[in-house]
Amino acid sequence: MSAVLAQLGTERRFWAPALETQSRADWDALKLDRLRRHLRHAAEGSPYYRAAFAAAGVGPEDPRTLDDLRRFPTLDKRTLRDRQLAVPPLGDIVAVPERDVVYVCASSGSTGVPTASPFTAEDFDDWIDYEARQFWSSGLRPEDRYGHALNLSLFVGGPCVLGAQRLGALSVHAGTLPSERLLQIAQQFRLTALWTTPSYAWYLGETALKQGLDPRRDLQVRRLFVAGEPGGSIPQTRQRIEALWGAKVYDYYGLSDIFGSCAGMCEQQDGLHWAEDHIHWEVLDAAGEPVREGERGELVLTTLTKRARPMIRFRTGDIVSFTTEPCRCGRTSARLLGVHGRLDDMLIVKGVNLFPSDVEAVVRRFAEFNGEYRLVVERVQHLDRLTVEVETAPGFVGDAPGLAGRFAHALKSASGVSAEVRLLAPETLPRATHKARRVDDRRGALWG
Repeated sequence: MSAVLAQLGTERRFWAPALETQSRADWDALKLDRLRRHLRHAAEGSPYYRAAFAAAGVGPEDPRTLDDLRRFPTLDKRTLRDRQLAVPPLGDIVAVPERDVVYVCASSGSTGVPTASPFTAEDFDDWIDYEARQFWSSGLRPEDRYGHALNLSLFVGGPCVLGAQRLGALSVHAGTLPSERLLQIAQQFRLTALWTTPSYAWYLGETALKQGLDPRRDLQVRRLFVAGEPGGSIPQTRQRIEALWGAKVYDYYGLSDIFGSCAGMCEQQDGLHWAEDHIHWEVLDAAGEPVREGERGELVLTTLTKRARPMIRFRTGDIVSFTTEPCRCGRTSARLLGVHGRLDDMLIVKGVNLFPSDVEAVVRRFAEFNGEYRLVVERVQHLDRLTVEVETAPGFVGDAPGLAGRFAHALKSASGVSAEVRLLAPETLPRATHKARRVDDRRGALWG
């Protein structure tokens, strides 16, 4: 066992007791100190931030309080993509030499161009230590056997498994295995914890039942960590998964532009504790003003420690609510009460972000299509199903099944999302006078 774990002891409630239980005033003082140093690092190392700060008439020494950060400009996903394309391969928001970057994850952008998120060795170590702290708050311990059933390629959720390893748990890097194989691994290694998406947790449990396995009786999984789509913070959804598995469900939230899981449920399951020592949060209304605690607004994030690519007032597009009330667990960090929706038209299908423009970029490659399309998303047996309806060009008389198959393959290659394809005659889909309605999301309530 590591020296950290030896000092910590498995009976301890907190990974970092002094930090996790400090007062709100101490949280704010810590964040303000780190913010000032981080702004200075961004201005000195990043050509983008030097220009952006100068244009806004602000500098690293300006913030006297955390509220003063609102004088600084925001950026969004489009900015990240545009700067990456302008100064490849990592963009000029990066504030360290490329030789200092040791890891890159990536997520899809609104044009299908992956946007990279770079990390220095120190950034990566901070991230993994926070994942260990978060797992500890959810009850994971060194005697656990943990299965990581998330994509292990460029997905930012992949390295989160290292947090379980740092904590001392036996860790199985399962990735996106077929369900039958994953159930075999759960049995073989007697897994006590598993991380996946909410819908897949349900699907996997139902698959076990079809194979004659009762997850409550025949498997030893007693903790399910879920992320990547709605569900884990919806009480009805969480309770149904828990009843199926006989396990507790803990919701986690993260985004590749910062690092893996940035917030997660403790054993009280009452909101998601935020990584406040690494990320400052704002929740703003449409006019850019802070909302009151518990009210909904857009989540805007500022990194406090990530050196490779500082993110100063990054607009996530997520509509959330927060509280700073201390949790019953004794932790005093702010808690995310839920992600209630998106500002844009991005879909989350099977844990993968997908924009209509991603699909449009593929549709437009085919001369056999007239460019009109619609995305239909349904939930069938607790799994998301995406159908792309696309109109053929006038006079098309070719091999319709072959065309549908080629398009489905091209979409899967470009976005990572599998879809059913329905070819339609020209002029079948409804037209709009202004903005086209490209998405028909029929999922409604998660368990409807």
